Amino acid sequence: MTTAEKTVKEAVNYDPVALAESFATAADKSAKLLGEFVARQPSQGRALLSDELGLTKAFLELTAKMLSNPYRLAERQLNLWWDYSALFQASMLKLLGHSPDPVVEPAQSDKRFRHEDWQEHFLFDYVKQSYLITARWLHDAVANVEGLDEHTQKKIDFFTRQYIDALAPSNFALTNPEVFRETIATGGQNLVKGLNNLLDDIERGNGTLKISMTDSKAFELGVNIATTPGKVVAQNDLMQLIQYEPTTPKVFKRPLLIIPPWINKYYILDLREKNSFVKWCADQGLTVFVISWVNPDERHANKDFEDYMLEGPLAALDAIEKATGEKDMNVLGYCLGGTLLAATLGYQAARNDARIVSASFMTSLIDFTGAGELEVFIDEAQVSSLERKMSERGYLEGAEMANTFNMLRSNDLIWSFVINNYLMGRDPFPFDLLHWNQDSTRMPAKMHSFYLRNMYMKNKLREPGGVTLARTPIDLSKVNVPNYFVSAMEEHIAPWKATYAGPRILGGKSRFVLSGSGHIAGMINPPVAKKYGYWTNDKLSPSAEDWLKAATANEGSWWNDWIAWLKPFLGAQVTSRPVGKADGKGGLKAIEPAPGTFARMRADSR
Repeated sequence: MTTAEKTVKEAVNYDPVALAESFATAADKSAKLLGEFVARQPSQGRALLSDELGLTKAFLELTAKMLSNPYRLAERQLNLWWDYSALFQASMLKLLGHSPDPVVEPAQSDKRFRHEDWQEHFLFDYVKQSYLITARWLHDAVANVEGLDEHTQKKIDFFTRQYIDALAPSNFALTNPEVFRETIATGGQNLVKGLNNLLDDIERGNGTLKISMTDSKAFELGVNIATTPGKVVAQNDLMQLIQYEPTTPKVFKRPLLIIPPWINKYYILDLREKNSFVKWCADQGLTVFVISWVNPDERHANKDFEDYMLEGPLAALDAIEKATGEKDMNVLGYCLGGTLLAATLGYQAARNDARIVSASFMTSLIDFTGAGELEVFIDEAQVSSLERKMSERGYLEGAEMANTFNMLRSNDLIWSFVINNYLMGRDPFPFDLLHWNQDSTRMPAKMHSFYLRNMYMKNKLREPGGVTLARTPIDLSKVNVPNYFVSAMEEHIAPWKATYAGPRILGGKSRFVLSGSGHIAGMINPPVAKKYGYWTNDKLSPSAEDWLKAATANEGSWWNDWIAWLKPFLGAQVTSRPVGKADGKGGLKAIEPAPGTFARMRADSR
C-alpha cells in the first residue's frame, strides 16, 4: 500500500458542527487577545524594533568579511550547486523506482525526520534532503568566515542555527508528512485545535507566547511531586530550610545540606519517589536538609550575591546545628548552587570556619572560561540593557531566562512542542520534569547583575581576591575541603570541560566524575533506572580531554560512586533524629510541612 493510499484510508468523517464551534471559539479568543493587546500599548509611541542582542552589527561584520573574499564565496556556491545536482539525480532515480543512497542524512540524534514518510515518500524525502543540504551549507558558510572576533563568531553561529532550526520543513503543516496526514484524517480539526492551543498559550503568557510543555494540571506539589516527607524548620527573606524525615532506624552523624540553584524550584531533586535524589539520600541513612529559595519580587531588588550566601548556606548551617546539635556537615551544590557553595567555602576559609567537612558539586562552574553558548547572551551591551530592564521592576522575569535556556536546545524545547501543540493539535503530555522546567523563578536585579558581571564577564571567582563578599576577599585556593565534582557529557548549560577546571582551583583533594546525558537527566539518574552510565578516573589530568581518554566507563548511576566517596565524611551512625521537635542543641520546631510556602509560590506571583 502506497503512502497516498494509507492517507486516504486513514481519513475519517469529521463533525462539521464541532469544527464550526472550534472556529467560533478561536475567533472569540482572538478578538479578546487583540483587544487586550491594544489596551496595553502606551499612549506615546515606542520603537517597534530594537536590537538588544547586537545581531545587526554582528551580521553586518559577517557580510563584510564574506564579501571581502569573493573566491571563497563563489567556491561555496559551487559546492551547493553540486549538492543540489546530486540530489536532483538521486530523486529522479528514486521516482523511477530505484533506491539510491541519500545525498545527505539527518544526524542520528535528530528526532525531526523519524516518520517513515520522510524516507519513503519521494516529495517529502526531497524536501528533507534539500533542507539538510541548505542547512549544512549555510552553517558552514558562516562558521568558517575568517577575521571575526570569537564572541561575534559564537553569536553568529548560535543565531544562524536558530534560523536554520526555525525553517525546518517539520515545522510547517504542508511540508510535515505527519501533520499532512493528520489534517486530511481530521478534516483540518487538528489545525483548528492547534490554533486554540496557541491562543491559550498567548493568553496564559499575558500577551506573550508561553508554550505549554506539559499538562501542568496533572501535577500538584506535595501530592504527586515533591512528596518526600519533611518539614520546614527555618526560614528568612531568601530561603526556607527543609529537613526530611529519616527512613532508616539509624542515620549518619553528620547531616547533608543541599543547595539547589535559585533559577528554578528546588524540587527537581524530589520529583517522584522513584527518581527523588532527596529520598534516595534519606534511604542511605543521611539526615537531609534542602534549601528552598524564595521566588523574589521587587522587595528583593537589592539582595546581592553575598546576601544569598549569608541568608542561604551560612544561615542554613546555623539552623542545622540548632536542629541536630551537629556542628560539622557535608554540603552539596547543584549548578548555580555549586557556584555559591564554592564562594561560601572561600568565605569560610578566610574566617577559619571549618564546619563544612566535604563539598560536592553537581554541574557547577567555578571557572567560567568556555562557559558554553550562554556566552552569546552576555556582553556589555546586552547586560547593560538587561540591567535597565531589571531596574524598572527590581528583578528579571523567570520566563525571560527560561526562554534563553530553551533556545540552547530549540528543537527539543521549542519546535517539538510547536509541532505537537499547534500543528498536530494535541495536548502536551504530562511530564514531571517539564512541569518543573516551566516553574521558573525570578532573579533579584542586584544579585543577577553581580553574577553576570563578576562570574561570566570578568571570571573573577577563580582569581584570589577577585571577588569580595561581606567585606571578605574570596580566595578559593585556600579551600582545603575534600571535594567531589560531577558533570554531564551532553551538558549545555555548564559544559563539562569548563566544570573540569573547578578541582584545580580549589585547594582540597578532588574527585571528578562524568555522567552520561545532560544537565538534568545526567544528574537525576537513580541507580534503579540503570541508564546513561558514568566515567571515572582517579587521576586529575592537566586537560579534560586527557582525563576522558584514560577514564573508565561504568554502568549505572554516579550516585553510587558519590555515596561511596562521601561515607568517610559521614561519621558514626546514631539513632534517627525526629524532625521538627526541640531535640537538638537549641532545637527547631516545624514551621510547616514540606514542600513549604516558597516552593508553592507561582512563577507569576507577586
